[in-house]
Amino acid sequence: MAEIIVAGAGIVGISTAIWLQRAGHTVTIVDREGPAAGTSYGNAGVLASGAIVPVTTPDLWRKAPAMVMNKNSPLFLRWSYLPKMLPFLWKFLRHATDAHVTGFATTMAGLLHDSVDQHRALAAGTGAEEFITDEDFCFGYPTRESFEADAYGWKIRQDNGVIFEVQSGAQFATYDPLYAERFGIVVRCKNHGRISDPGAYVQALARHFKEEGGRLVIATVTDVIRDGSGLRGFVTDAGELRGDHAVLALGAWSKPLGRKMGLEIPLESERGYHIELVNPSHMPIAPMMVAAGKFVITPMTDRIRCAGVVEFGGSTKAPSAAPFNLLKRHIGEIFPDLSYDRMDEWMGHRPSTPDSLPLIGACDDSNTTYAALGHQHVGLTAGPKTGRIIADLISGRTPNMDLSPFSPTRYR
Repeated sequence: MAEIIVAGAGIVGISTAIWLQRAGHTVTIVDREGPAAGTSYGNAGVLASGAIVPVTTPDLWRKAPAMVMNKNSPLFLRWSYLPKMLPFLWKFLRHATDAHVTGFATTMAGLLHDSVDQHRALAAGTGAEEFITDEDFCFGYPTRESFEADAYGWKIRQDNGVIFEVQSGAQFATYDPLYAERFGIVVRCKNHGRISDPGAYVQALARHFKEEGGRLVIATVTDVIRDGSGLRGFVTDAGELRGDHAVLALGAWSKPLGRKMGLEIPLESERGYHIELVNPSHMPIAPMMVAAGKFVITPMTDRIRCAGVVEFGGSTKAPSAAPFNLLKRHIGEIFPDLSYDRMDEWMGHRPSTPDSLPLIGACDDSNTTYAALGHQHVGLTAGPKTGRIIADLISGRTPNMDLSPFSPTRYR
């Protein structure tokens, strides 16, 4: 068995470490802050097995300019950052084609379709099982016309086996009265799930990893270690970590280290925001995507999390006020009578690639180095399966799916 160093303690890194550990390997995780310190904490908590329609639909060329100029749009751009990200935007927008959407949907359906089962398999015996629930993922539209305007995406989902039920707002209100008179149409996607507290869930998995003999090092990775046969570990500000294999799973922070590993990753931070209503007077039953605002309302352990919005503004700037203000306006419209103890704000960084596909697999022919990153909006959903794939590859097993679209070397 081998010794493996995993850089990154989010859901992808922790999942990879646990599956490697179960395969009999010795595993060390290194992370600058520790488990679930970033997007693995602040995501919407939805196991979105039907999230197979990319942002780059063919009408994006027409819609994007108006969206970034509209203060009520869920797409934000820090104009001072625009010159730096123009090369990424050009590559990103070139994927706004029918052909790319069709291929993306088929590829991502293979990765995401069994997300709930993958989470249950990962969490079995760890103490993290209590955070996983089976629930419909709902999409609320103000009118039937607005639902029909999204027909392109629903056809793509249907063609790829996503099962959903369309209800009137009145029908849905019999299931969840909190949304009475809020929507004209609600689509209920089946075979989805929810994590009731994403941060606590990943931390519970990390505790199990350590209890089973895994090592967690809190340090910043600064460089890589190579020998004649490949990359063998990482240099950190706390010393060297050497092994037989190394895995890069640092999410939006992977680009500089990826370059040292020989990868050119055109990775961009897609800044996501959430607001939490702590100890609310009423709790929704299932996660709800508010289609008009492109944000998700998710019931959590003792709070309601409202997460979404896209802002391109880099990884170093402080949070912007406008995305928080937009979320607050939408929350006031959806829940005008809701009371709560306080409102908490958070901003994090989603790792986005030009083709919206993650990087999963070997970084070179030596098979000593692997990438598991770039999951954009579906890191939580795809984390356990991604970790299992990497563990299989390192253990010499062939995963039962085509990994070529996820190749880490595709941007060379």
